[in-house]
Amino acid sequence: MATLSVLDLSPIVEGGDARQALNNSLKLAQHAETMGYHRYWVAEHHNMRGIASAATAVVIGHIAGGTRTIRVGAGGIMLPNHAPLMVAEQFGTLEALYPGRIDLGLGRAPGTDGVTAQALRRTLNSDPNKFPQDVVELREYLKDPKPQQSVCAVPGYGSKVPLYILGSSLFGAQLAAILGLPFAFASHFAPQAMQQALEIYRQEFQPSDHLAQPYVMLGYNICAADDEEEAIYLRSSGLQAYLNLRFGRPGELPPPVRNFEDSLDDQQKMVMDQISSCASTGTPQQVRGDVQQFLDTTGADELIIVAQIYDHAARVHSYKLAMEACRDL
Repeated sequence: MATLSVLDLSPIVEGGDARQALNNSLKLAQHAETMGYHRYWVAEHHNMRGIASAATAVVIGHIAGGTRTIRVGAGGIMLPNHAPLMVAEQFGTLEALYPGRIDLGLGRAPGTDGVTAQALRRTLNSDPNKFPQDVVELREYLKDPKPQQSVCAVPGYGSKVPLYILGSSLFGAQLAAILGLPFAFASHFAPQAMQQALEIYRQEFQPSDHLAQPYVMLGYNICAADDEEEAIYLRSSGLQAYLNLRFGRPGELPPPVRNFEDSLDDQQKMVMDQISSCASTGTPQQVRGDVQQFLDTTGADELIIVAQIYDHAARVHSYKLAMEACRDL
C-alpha cells in the first residue's frame, strides 16, 4: 500500500498575492492533516511570479506551526544556492521547534534561470557537480559532533533531520543509491527518465544507517472533482501554467478555461503528452484506476500529489477526493 503525501507549490493566482497563497498553503496543510496525508512538502523556486515558497524554510515554519502531526518539509532545497552549514542551521532550528516532523529534500538544480541564480549566489562559481560533496557535508552537520570538531551547526548537530535526494534525471538516482537515502523523482513534470532512474536506484542501492532498503517517492498530478467535466475544467489552470513555463512565460496561476485542450497546437499537445503518464483527471473512480495502474507500473512506495487548481476550495476538495479514492491502494 502506497503512502500519500502533498507537494504544494504555494500558487499565487491571477488577482491574488503571496499573502493569500501562503495562507492557503497553511489551510490546505491543515486539511491534509485531517485527511490522513503523511507529509506536506513545499519547494524552492526563485523569480517565479506564481510561486510563493522561495523562502522555503520560512514557509515550512509557517505550516508546521499551524499543524500538529503531519510531517512538513522541503521538496526541495536547491543546495547549490546555499552553504550546507546554513541549511543545517535552518532545518536544525525547525527540528528543534517541531521535533520529529521535519523533512529535508535536496536538489541540485538552481530552481530558477541562470540570471536569477547569479543574483542568488553573487557568483556562478558554485558548482552543481559538487552536489554530492555538499550533501555529505550537510549530513555531517546534522549528526552528533565528533571530538574536536571545529564547526558545528547550532541548532542542527545531533538533530538527524532525515534527508531525501530529489531528481529528474539519472544523477539523483545514482547519488541516492550510493548514499542509501530515499529517492524522490519529479515525475509530475519530467517523467521521461523515470523508469530508468528507478531501475538504477533500486539496482545500485546500498543500505545505510538511514535506510535498509530502497524507498521511492514519485510526484503525481491529480485533479479530482465530482464529475469528469468539472475536473477537466479545473485542470486547465495547471496546464496553462505548465505551458507558460515551458515556453518561457512563467506567471501567476491563471483561472481555468473551458475546452482549453481543444485550443492547443501540435507543439503544445506534444508538451502536454510528456506529463500525461503521471497525471489523473476525473472522478474519484477514474483517479483510483489511474493511480492503481501507475503504482503497478512503478512500484512506488509513496506518491506526493500535486494539484495546481485556481480555486482554493476546489483544490482542497480535489485532495479530499484523491485520498478517499486511493487510501487503500
